[in-house]
Amino acid sequence: MAEERTISENSLVVLLQGLQGRVTTVDLRDESTAQGRVLSVDAFMNVRLKDVLYQDRRGRRRQLQDLFITGRNVRYVHIPDDVDMMKTIQNQLDKIHRVRSFGSEGRKEFSKKSN
Repeated sequence: MAEERTISENSLVVLLQGLQGRVTTVDLRDESTAQGRVLSVDAFMNVRLKDVLYQDRRGRRRQLQDLFITGRNVRYVHIPDDVDMMKTIQNQLDKIHRVRSFGSEGRKEFSKKSN
């Protein structure tokens, strides 16, 4: 978990993580597309979508309840026009830092020793 947070904060995957709950389109390496609501994005850019409209490379469309896309199959993620990218990135970085520092105050192993 800590390793994933480190990877996330040092890459633009934080922008994609900030799209959680938003509808977006993901273009895949095999020339298919998936449009749906982002449920989650991990540090390795694995994306889980729900209420998906999937279009294969031949143009056939299917409605799917949910879809898991491995990061290695992602070619491009469309960022909605109304998303402020800088603000979204900063909000995600703030979340990571809050999680990282949670519980560090007041713990005996981190308290200053008085001699």
